[in-house]
Amino acid sequence: MLLLLEDEHKEHLEFLTSVDLEVVKEFCRIAMEFIRKGPNLKVYHTAAQKLDVNAEAVQHVVEGLMYLLTECAKLMISEIDFQDSIMTLGFQEDLKQQLVQFYLENRKEIRAILCKMSMDLPHYHNLEWRLDVQLASRSLRHHITPIVTMKLHTGDCETKEVTVLQTDAVNLLHLTQTLQQALDEMKSSHCRRIVRNINK
Repeated sequence: MLLLLEDEHKEHLEFLTSVDLEVVKEFCRIAMEFIRKGPNLKVYHTAAQKLDVNAEAVQHVVEGLMYLLTECAKLMISEIDFQDSIMTLGFQEDLKQQLVQFYLENRKEIRAILCKMSMDLPHYHNLEWRLDVQLASRSLRHHITPIVTMKLHTGDCETKEVTVLQTDAVNLLHLTQTLQQALDEMKSSHCRRIVRNINK
């Protein structure tokens, strides 16, 4: 799988072709610090003074590198695919190898940081269900009341949880219809566009 970079990101990373390999290593280190702790404007200004460029240019390069590293780590892009992804940037071979080496050395840590940042919501594990039918009672001799009892197993990375739910047939039918409407809504072009923008 290849990572397709937008023109804006390519422009930001193009700056790396005009600096030495040692400066590229420093940019990689700053980008990694960005991923770990967030942006540091003081570092941008210091680097900009050393390179005799404006701080905004440095910030764009760091953000471009940060985006490249996090997206590739998120997709678990292989070494070959990473090389192919940055091939369109027109980097020299030594620069490409430096970026590939840095990516491979830090991929696991980046993925771990991204995991910590993501919301760890409980997710579905299993569902057990039972149908009970009350055929009659003392007051109603010919009254049938179906009741569905469900045991929902959910969990996140650390904990498992069991929730027992009980409902009648009418409410269960309404619940399934509402869930089906939500699933159908997710297939609409409007929702797909929103999800695509969230995942960028």
